[in-house]
Amino acid sequence: MSGGLLVAGTTSDAGKSVVTAGICRWLVRQGVKVAPFKAQNMSLNSFVTREGAEIGRAQAMQAQACRIEPTALMNPVLLKPGGEQSSQVVLLGRPVGELSARGYHGGRQQKLLGTVLDCLAELRSTYDAVICEGAGSPAEINLRRTDIVNMGIARGARLPVLVVGDIDRGGVFASFYGTLALLSPEDQELVAGFLVNKFRGDVSLLEPGLDMLHGLTGRRTYGVLPFRHGLGIDEEDGLRVSLRGAVRESAVAPPVGEDVLRVAVCAVPLMSNFTDVDALAAEPGVVVRFVDRPEELTDADLVVVPGTRGTVRALEWLRERGLARALASRAAEGRPVLGICGGFQILGEHIEDDVESRRGHVDGLGLLPVRVAFAREKTLTRPRGEALGERVGGYEIHHGVAEVTGGEPFLDGCRVGAVWGTHWHGSLESDGFRRAFLREVAAAAGRRFVPAPDTSFAGLREEQLDRLGDLIEQHADTDALWRLIESGAPQGLPFIPPGAPA
Repeated sequence: MSGGLLVAGTTSDAGKSVVTAGICRWLVRQGVKVAPFKAQNMSLNSFVTREGAEIGRAQAMQAQACRIEPTALMNPVLLKPGGEQSSQVVLLGRPVGELSARGYHGGRQQKLLGTVLDCLAELRSTYDAVICEGAGSPAEINLRRTDIVNMGIARGARLPVLVVGDIDRGGVFASFYGTLALLSPEDQELVAGFLVNKFRGDVSLLEPGLDMLHGLTGRRTYGVLPFRHGLGIDEEDGLRVSLRGAVRESAVAPPVGEDVLRVAVCAVPLMSNFTDVDALAAEPGVVVRFVDRPEELTDADLVVVPGTRGTVRALEWLRERGLARALASRAAEGRPVLGICGGFQILGEHIEDDVESRRGHVDGLGLLPVRVAFAREKTLTRPRGEALGERVGGYEIHHGVAEVTGGEPFLDGCRVGAVWGTHWHGSLESDGFRRAFLREVAAAAGRRFVPAPDTSFAGLREEQLDRLGDLIEQHADTDALWRLIESGAPQGLPFIPPGAPA
């Protein structure tokens, strides 16, 4: 078997990433050797593979659903927005330049079709099945000519297409029909059918509409997935603590100590890898929220300055909002602050940036004895070490090179009093280290908070992926889905006019 499937969506955030992960976990539990694939991903939430390649975190989590190591083949093109009109282009895990949207869609994207098809072919030669995720909608008629992630990849690799629609938003039947009717005859041949996501209520009330949709399009619906709180994998973008809902719904004991611990995350512009705080939210008694006003730091026991694709811009934003003064006051009072990656650079003395913002010398907040110079070569590593008496691992994604001139060593960064800074993303996923860090925070904040002794972040992730697999197994027609993956789209599917405009 060398099967494949493209999971497309009527809109962004229809549930493509979740459905892809769920199908992957369902297949691997059936003994199928499966891999995920997304030809092109636009996200500030990325991950570093073992070979030192940068890919979208959603594909890394989908690889975990497949119980395999992620590689650059699974996400050959990653776009990291640097503003409203430009993105860094990461090709096969390495940055190759900065392009405007017009420059990318004006020619560069189409030239990458051969590369992404080669990556997909290599995966298909290695695995029994490859489950591909589209982006946005396949009916973006203004971008179809240069598309390499939706129908472009489906046509190039002859993949059957399953279109996912979020019924919780309303208008799902119109979205399914309209998506199909805006595709060319050649593209429509590959659209096998539909999958309804986030349904609430009695499915029998939906069935007449599904029958009418089948009559109108000649295509079946492969399943109706019920709405479930807290289901998700690492977000591409947004301000959501992705595991918080899952933890809140599971049978988690109340806080072990007498107090809760309040964590405020500064919602800086172009925030990257905000999933670093998911591991904090997984702890019973830890409350995590994103903030953008200085008064919201007042009752926080820990303030996190997260990573960002625009360090200098985020620094200016903190100053404009009065958050910089609030952070300085916290540091002077010995109240905990943690800077991660770009946030670590912001807490330093100064930044020399001729790469990202091209602003040259910029003064930092001066809370840590660190000087940062931006290098054109990006650091992409998976470091391991020890801190607070515990083993810890993480990953680094940054252009800024930090020169630490004082303080106590902390994960290749430093600590001064209750202010910590590190380039390491993902360090808080190490359970022993996270508990030790939270004990330090609680002591500095004067809180009688005690971390739970048995919270396993990796275990919670596995539980989440199993729930996604269960969703597919219990609410999709898996026999029909298997035939689709193995044999491709049914023959003789009718054309629905008007089709794509010339």
